[in-house]
Amino acid sequence: MKKIPVRRCIATGESCPKKDLLRVCKNNAGEVFFDYSSKANGRGAYIKASEEALQIAKNKKCLEKALECEIPEKVYEALLKEINARKN
Repeated sequence: MKKIPVRRCIATGESCPKKDLLRVCKNNAGEVFFDYSSKANGRGAYIKASEEALQIAKNKKCLEKALECEIPEKVYEALLKEINARKN
């Protein structure tokens, strides 16, 4: 039996299967981006794939704290786009 990887959402604190989470990554060059593959090199932070979790992360600056840098608005837009795509 294959073990399902579990990660913790930085916004809600819930432990969820990795496939149900979205990963934001900060690479060695300091670039911050939404990691579609969840396998990019660099420091990663996971957020639950829901609009509620995204709003909590944005309001409480959870991603900024986890990655210790400013998060560009385009990252939040990419996360919201992916959340909406997963709904369908």
